[in-house]
Amino acid sequence: MSDRSLSPAWLASWTERVSGTLTARTGEFEHRHGFPPGINQVRPADHDDQAAAHTLAQVTPTPADLVTFYESIGDVTWEDVGNGYFLDTAGDLLLRLQEYGVVDVGTDEKSRGLVIGSNGGGLIYVAGPDGAVYRTRTASLDEAELDKVADDLRQFLELLERSLTRFNADGEPGYL
Repeated sequence: MSDRSLSPAWLASWTERVSGTLTARTGEFEHRHGFPPGINQVRPADHDDQAAAHTLAQVTPTPADLVTFYESIGDVTWEDVGNGYFLDTAGDLLLRLQEYGVVDVGTDEKSRGLVIGSNGGGLIYVAGPDGAVYRTRTASLDEAELDKVADDLRQFLELLERSLTRFNADGEPGYL
C-alpha cells in the first residue's frame, strides 16, 4: 500500500474532520437563511454498501481505493455546500454500470471509468481505472469531455474537504 492509498483509518479521520465542519455549517443555517438545511453528511457504509463494494470489485476493474472507500463510506451528500457535492453509493454505481456501462476516459479500451458522483451544477465525477478522478465539462456523458481533477481518490477527497472549508470561510466552494 502506498502512502497515498486510502485506508479505513484515513477515511475515518477524513469523515470526522468534514463531519465537524458540516455540523458547524448547518448549526446556524436555518437562522441565517430562513429555512432548514438539506442533507449534509458523510454516511458510514452499512452491510448492503459493503456487499455492493465487493460486487463492484468483482464485475469491473475497480481501483482498490474506490473499493476501500465504499467499504467505509456509504455515500457523501452535501446539499448546502455551493451547488452541492454528491458521491453515490456503490449500489448506485452498480445500477448505472448495468444500465449504461463504463465511461470512456481516454484513447484506448483500458481507459474506462465509473461515474462516482456529481456536483449540484450537473458536472459528473468519474473514477478512472488508474484511480484518477475526472470531471465532465458539461452535464452530459454523451461524447463527454473530461478534465482530470485529482491523481487519486485520496487527493479528490482532500480537494472536497478544502472546498468545504473554503465555503465555510467565504461562501465560495472553489472549482470542483
